[in-house]
Amino acid sequence: MSNPKHKTPPFSRDMDFRYGVLECIAPGVRRLVCNNPGAFTFKGTNLYVIGEGKVAVIDPGPASGDQLDVLCDALKGETITHILVTHCHADHSGAADALKQRTGAPTCGMPRGADAPTASAKGPSGRSFVMPVAFDIALQHGGHIHGEGWEARAIHTPGHAPDHLCFFMPRENILFSGDHVMGWNTSVIAPPEGNMGDYMRSLDFLIERSEAVYYPGHGAPIHMPQRFVKALIFHRRWRETEIVDALRAGLTTIGEMVPRIYNGLDPSLVRAAALSVFAHLEYMTEKGIATARMPGPLSMDQEFALTEQR
Repeated sequence: MSNPKHKTPPFSRDMDFRYGVLECIAPGVRRLVCNNPGAFTFKGTNLYVIGEGKVAVIDPGPASGDQLDVLCDALKGETITHILVTHCHADHSGAADALKQRTGAPTCGMPRGADAPTASAKGPSGRSFVMPVAFDIALQHGGHIHGEGWEARAIHTPGHAPDHLCFFMPRENILFSGDHVMGWNTSVIAPPEGNMGDYMRSLDFLIERSEAVYYPGHGAPIHMPQRFVKALIFHRRWRETEIVDALRAGLTTIGEMVPRIYNGLDPSLVRAAALSVFAHLEYMTEKGIATARMPGPLSMDQEFALTEQR
């Protein structure tokens, strides 16, 4: 059983919104919740509009949604000048090319490297979920982009995805945190697309920043975000401790560890939990805490041990 002292971060599933409506949620920030709810998307993907008159869209949502019709109707009399993408997962980037075709606005985001997982990446559902975009404006960490009355800076936060960007608006002192930090649940870290070491380093990086509010890719805004990020870091470190305890108890495979660590888990989430444990074991191997019992690339079906036991 999991250690009863393991407390999850202060997640909140409260969210005030209406499907099909572009709503103002802060000065210069509007949000449209895409109608794609699910176990990993919560109420749906948050599509944001920043600025007024000549605006930018952040994360246009899934290709299969009707959000672009709603968006373009709501923005009659205004012009979309930029399309920003936090990362190339289909629920965020799927509609990017379609919105570009409608508006002529350039797409802006971090290009995926040649060695990054693409169509071969499988999520917790077992299906491919990566939707690459050939960006018109390539952004790297620190990249600056602006329009009339708004500006945004790209903050590279890999972990959930290798190309994940957060967007910082310096005038408003807010951060669009994508899937890196969400208030309703932890971010899915699913190798090979996700990397726990990168994720933890990206969380540590955000601790040093001072934004007042995060606007995530799913769920409600996060107030006092630095405190919340610290809780996420503690949660992940405690999860690593639980894996160490499982290894010490003689459990060597991920299949054996998941029921012990995630007591009473919904069967539909077992694969996601297994991927999370695997991501932790990759990171623990990187740090020299754990090791695979057989040589070669790490995989889900290997046996693991604590390094001190070898």
